[in-house]
Amino acid sequence: MKPDILGRQDVSVLVRSFYAKVRLHGRLGPIFNQVVEDWETHLERLTDFWEMVLLQTGPGAGKFSPVPVHKKMDRDTGGIIGQEHFGNWLELWFGTIHEHFEGKNADYAKEHARNMAHILFFRIMEQRGYSLS
Repeated sequence: MKPDILGRQDVSVLVRSFYAKVRLHGRLGPIFNQVVEDWETHLERLTDFWEMVLLQTGPGAGKFSPVPVHKKMDRDTGGIIGQEHFGNWLELWFGTIHEHFEGKNADYAKEHARNMAHILFFRIMEQRGYSLS
């Protein structure tokens, strides 16, 4: 039996393990490695974000607005982000969770990521002028 995600250290293991895979991924790596200038700072911010989301603790409360950040990332990379990127991201996220954790918070991490990917994809498409209604 694997542990659930119960504290900041667990969140850090998840985030760092996941982004180690992202950085090496054939489709995601080039995008993230182009956009992220300081990986250590980025990983700490993402740990703050996921700690806030999963555990309702930590320094992240009120600090994050993922939609504008991802819209900017899409603009900065020339609008190359597509649905397949979100699919790859989710596949790596789910695999990393499965590798390390199981339980209520681990399940919520998957659910929240799925919802977030859906919202971010649609907001990026809206930014490009696609009507999604």
